[in-house]
Amino acid sequence: MAREILPVADSGQVRAYARRLTLKYPRRLAVALALHGLAAVAGLVVPWQLGGLVQDVKDGAAVNVTLVAFGIGAFLVLQGVLVRYAVLASARLGEKVLAELREEFVDRVLALPLSTVERAGAGDLITRTSRDVDSLSRTVRHAVPETLIATVTFTITLGAVLLVSPLLMLPMLVAAPLLWLSTRWYLRRARDGYLRENAAYADMTEGLAETVEGARAIEALGLQTRRRDRTDRDIARSFAAERYTLGLRTRWFPTVELGYVLPVVATLLVGGLFYSADLVSLKQVTAAALYAQQLIDPLDRFLMWIDELQVGGAAMARLLGVANVPDDREPSPARPSGELLEASGVRYAYRAGRDVLHGVSLTVRPGERLAMVGPSGAGKSTLGRLLAGIHGPRAGSVSVGGVPLVELPLDELRGHVALVTQEHHVFKGTLRDNMIIARPGAGDQAVRDALAAVDALDWVLALPDGLDTVVGSGGLAVSPAQAQQLALARLVLADPHTLVLDEATSLIDPRAARHLERSLAAVLEGRTVIAIAHRLYTAHDADRVAVVEDGRISELGSHEELVAAGGSYAALWSSWHGTPTRPPGGTAG
Repeated sequence: MAREILPVADSGQVRAYARRLTLKYPRRLAVALALHGLAAVAGLVVPWQLGGLVQDVKDGAAVNVTLVAFGIGAFLVLQGVLVRYAVLASARLGEKVLAELREEFVDRVLALPLSTVERAGAGDLITRTSRDVDSLSRTVRHAVPETLIATVTFTITLGAVLLVSPLLMLPMLVAAPLLWLSTRWYLRRARDGYLRENAAYADMTEGLAETVEGARAIEALGLQTRRRDRTDRDIARSFAAERYTLGLRTRWFPTVELGYVLPVVATLLVGGLFYSADLVSLKQVTAAALYAQQLIDPLDRFLMWIDELQVGGAAMARLLGVANVPDDREPSPARPSGELLEASGVRYAYRAGRDVLHGVSLTVRPGERLAMVGPSGAGKSTLGRLLAGIHGPRAGSVSVGGVPLVELPLDELRGHVALVTQEHHVFKGTLRDNMIIARPGAGDQAVRDALAAVDALDWVLALPDGLDTVVGSGGLAVSPAQAQQLALARLVLADPHTLVLDEATSLIDPRAARHLERSLAAVLEGRTVIAIAHRLYTAHDADRVAVVEDGRISELGSHEELVAAGGSYAALWSSWHGTPTRPPGGTAG
């Protein structure tokens, strides 16, 4: 299957989104800026007092050292208090913005076309929902407030120098060209570098996930060397991407460090010359030199956090890019006139020019139980996904009640057809939360009935907290078979008219699975059930059996009819059940 790479938002989209999200809370932003401004102003008093003290000592004036020391200490305490509340206000704003961003990202991921989720590599989506979210969290929690603080402090301090003496402002600008050019050089390269780094990490995650999930098949087919080589290549690409961004930093940081020192040296040197020429006072030179020293901290914070902003910007571009995935369906105003499910001349390809389904036509009557069997790779699961409306066919159509599935809104589609695969998920939260995700607002009795239908109620009620038991990460670990039961119980609770079960009981003990399927059949009486089966007793109990081979339906009929026909299904039944078949007009073989 060809992996579909999820898109990345461009710089304009990132800037517009960041601006909109930040300005969404103008009052909180104004409070944070005001507090940081007051803290910066309080910090400017001490250099001014020290400059006056030096001037008084030079002039031989009487100095009350105790009063000066008390004044300096008072303003330092005031600055500390203001900084504390300013950081708190910034942190609250950052957490508010981060919470909204996370919620919007979850909404975007859940709105992704299911066909895209099926095609996209797990590594890219996992990396976006974990590594990129973590990177953006660091940026919003730390880089944005620190940059905000640095900008306000730098601006106010620079204004203080201008008030002290416009002449002493000139030597402070000596480093401006160096800082401007080096930072611009860095920023032009950093975003793309971090995007490549994240993409390389996603490829590595994808490769490792595939290797772990397919470990048994890899060992059985002797593919260990090939998978190790793939991992080595992924690590090498990730290393090269990280080395590139590290190289950018190792060239940019020393230049920036030099830019910090130059203003202080230039202010002392030029200030001394101006003082010798009676253009400025000693108080002005002292205060300006101290302000130049104070500028180092906000400038250092600003430039250092710019790097983190690039990391966060790249992460945000990847998160926002999820919204750029084009929809794979266009809802129409037409609504189904019934529950008749029809596939007509269906063709489908994961890769262009390589169809895996070849003109499949199938009609599933309302209330019918249809089993699909056949060898691995024959196209059963692909056909099941088309019948569930996850994929749209490349050619032909799949409709319910005369309306193509891809023209139904997703919420309405899931009321008609739902799919349960072998991949089951237990979400962090209580067992009740895991259930009502299928039907928000469902009462406890409805949840218990759904669990009872899949033979799960006994073990759930046996837990110390019953439905309130916390499962998932950090909670009770449920077995794969129990997770499969919960997935089926969700399906019962959702109550769609047509169910597509893709080996949905494969992880459950065969005897228990047999009992479970019979319980489900009783509960789902009147519902249409399409079961992709690897255990042939499912086919035995079905109304009809469709044999899928090489992307085509080669046989279609009841269990008895297909066994009597002596074709592929009869051979499968004989092999699985251990009983010989008797082809028409022949002898048992």
